[in-house]
Amino acid sequence: MINNIVINIEGLTKTYDKFTAVDEISFTVNEGEVFALLGPNGAGKTTTVEIIECLKTPDKGKVEIFGIDLKDKKKQNDVKRKIGVMPQNFNAFDWLTVKENLDYFRDLYSSKISTDELINLVGLGEKMNSMYKTLSGGTKQRVGIAISLINEPELLFLDEPTAGLDPKARRETWNLIRKLKEQGKTIFLTTHYMEEAQELSDRILIIIEGKIVAGGSPNELIENYGGNKSVILKNCNKKILEDRGIKYEAGIENQIQIIFDNNEQLFNILSAVTDDPNVEIEIKKPNLDEAFLNLTGRRINAEGLAK
Repeated sequence: MINNIVINIEGLTKTYDKFTAVDEISFTVNEGEVFALLGPNGAGKTTTVEIIECLKTPDKGKVEIFGIDLKDKKKQNDVKRKIGVMPQNFNAFDWLTVKENLDYFRDLYSSKISTDELINLVGLGEKMNSMYKTLSGGTKQRVGIAISLINEPELLFLDEPTAGLDPKARRETWNLIRKLKEQGKTIFLTTHYMEEAQELSDRILIIIEGKIVAGGSPNELIENYGGNKSVILKNCNKKILEDRGIKYEAGIENQIQIIFDNNEQLFNILSAVTDDPNVEIEIKKPNLDEAFLNLTGRRINAEGLAK
């Protein structure tokens, strides 16, 4: 299967005075995928996206969207007609209802899609007559996504779409993003949430201080950089493991950790202890957060800052 490339970036660079925000990065985005640009605040995510959205001009590099080189200013409007954008910290008109807000933006774009279609698409039926200022954070994000879909874009940019949301609202937004992907949208996601990138993305690009650190599918990044898989045993008779030749590390509170590389090793460990009803078993697999830590030596906190 041949992937159609929607975004092609080669050697993209953007500086502000002596500060390099984006430093010669290159990547592609394929049609129909969710592509995540993952990094802390100040990593260069928003600058990169704003260049792709025709909002900023790069200092160096090649940027092609739908095969159109953005250096051709006359053709940038052709790109803008095919993209939808929900910026970080999106806001709408407080004293208009959900429906009135959507009607307003539809008129600006002379959109062919009806307001009712947009409301149904993002699940706003129960809130259509509610004033925007009365909505929860998650519902406001749904309004933002609806507005970004008004021109029926082929490529959708979502910049930190769940920043500041509670866990329930975050997962509801994830489900909406999955629904849009199922409908064939190409989605460019910028986020500092590890779980979000891992749950939603087909491919992830990790960016730190304007440079690409690593890229690949979530599974590839975890497999290559996440570290060891292990079994944690509690209340286990160590002699059983020793008789099987299973190496282990003793921890605190009667815990034992055993590193394993494959399913055969895992089966050998489990078969040694399953007859003992007192043994508590936890299988620990690495995640994207651990892969990020191993790659960069940092973690990203809830505010998006690398520590």
